Amino acid sequence: MVEDSVADGRRIAELLASEVDGRVDGVLDALAVVNPDRSATGSPDGERAYDVARAVDGAWDDARTQHAPDDSRSELLAEVYIHEDRARIEFRDGQDTAAETAEELELRVRPKAVRPPQTLVFVESGAEVKRAVDVVESVTEAVSA
Repeated sequence: MVEDSVADGRRIAELLASEVDGRVDGVLDALAVVNPDRSATGSPDGERAYDVARAVDGAWDDARTQHAPDDSRSELLAEVYIHEDRARIEFRDGQDTAAETAEELELRVRPKAVRPPQTLVFVESGAEVKRAVDVVESVTEAVSA
């Protein structure tokens, strides 16, 4: 039996967006994929594909249906970038939680030395998308507490 593996950065980012935006269980209900760049195809350095925003104080009733939340009622949780063969999530908040959870789930992770600091989590195949969503959930829980 041969198992197909998704190793195309754009497709991996699409799968990730579908999981984040399509699920409404638990903390994922408060998240939305926003500011998509539909022309992004991937590059060696990474090309921004979309952002993941978190509703603040009930900013929207259903994050699945509102893709342009008012900036004052939501906050940027992460940015997603497309490489040719993987996707990269840059967490703006909850960096320690992102790093710890990603390492536990055996995802490649590294800090980004910028101000404010960020944590990068690499999603290198379609099979890693579910684990990446677990990282997004953990970070959302940490910053919501």
